[in-house]
Amino acid sequence: MPISATDSITLAFEHTKRQLFKPFRFGQWVRLAFVGLLAGELGSGGNFNPSSHGTQPAALPQLGEIYHKIDPAILASVITVLVITGIVLMVVMAYISSVMRFILFDSVLTSECHLRAGWGRRQENGWKYFLWQLGLLLATFAGALVLVGGPAAFAFGMGWFQPPRAHLVQLVLTGVVVFILFVGCVIGLALVHVLTKDFIVPQMAFEGISALEAWRRLWPMIQAETKGYAAYIAMKIVLTIVVGIAIGIVTLILGLILAIPVIGAVAAAVIAGKTAGLTWNLLTISAAAAAGCILFVIFFFLVSLISVPAIVFFPAYSIYFFAARYQPLSVALYSSAPQSAVPQGAPPPLTPPPYPAM
Repeated sequence: MPISATDSITLAFEHTKRQLFKPFRFGQWVRLAFVGLLAGELGSGGNFNPSSHGTQPAALPQLGEIYHKIDPAILASVITVLVITGIVLMVVMAYISSVMRFILFDSVLTSECHLRAGWGRRQENGWKYFLWQLGLLLATFAGALVLVGGPAAFAFGMGWFQPPRAHLVQLVLTGVVVFILFVGCVIGLALVHVLTKDFIVPQMAFEGISALEAWRRLWPMIQAETKGYAAYIAMKIVLTIVVGIAIGIVTLILGLILAIPVIGAVAAAVIAGKTAGLTWNLLTISAAAAAGCILFVIFFFLVSLISVPAIVFFPAYSIYFFAARYQPLSVALYSSAPQSAVPQGAPPPLTPPPYPAM
């Protein structure tokens, strides 16, 4: 009988302890934090928003005065460059995240994290996963346009906006229906995302197939064992909430601890800048923005370091659950696992390598 979602939690917990603490290796911990952050596995359950104290209120009027001193053509060029750079950066980061997803899978499966080797051998898998994510993103935008634009066009054609008060009931009912459909679509997309990274990625990693082909194979598995996969999703939601709250509390404490030296450094920089005669201009604003980005990257990496147990646990949870239902993963997992970690009913250890040659 396949391992249940509940039993998989115990196995994943034991796997996490073995990989991270038996023995403890700081270098692997840092690499896993880096991979988990770039793979998008990091979940904090809360956001840290710095409070608005110190010199910020006084600086806002100065920022408003700057826009009148900058040439509109230069400002437009800067905005255009920032937008294009942002789009390119998002695409590049999406590709990096796609490759890192497979590196994280390999790292948890083999209990060893190798960035350079993983990056070299998982390019093809990452590219296919990147195309899947890009296609899903475009489909989501198209669906959102239809979901929102369709009813809006219908309401406009029916003349409900002339005047709106005369058709308030129709507009409210339409808005409620659109909102319910929107929430349903968001839940559906979240399920697709979870099932893809948990059960599609292993198939792509072992067989080199596309995400669509992996979905065609996964869907009959889900239909044959609906209750088992539903229990897995339910348990993952509960675990995500619990872990998210715990990491969120730790993140808040970390943010408060770091806020004191950061605010002090910002205040010292502002005072030094005023003493040196510096004023807010395009150069100083860009420098401040760059410094802020660096601080955020450092902060999120520290949060990732704290979240390494969760970064390992959740992929391990999906691996142990799916291994009982996907033979190549089962062979790779239990052929390298200690005998004490092999659950009852698991297939006997075999000799193939943890993952196929590329």
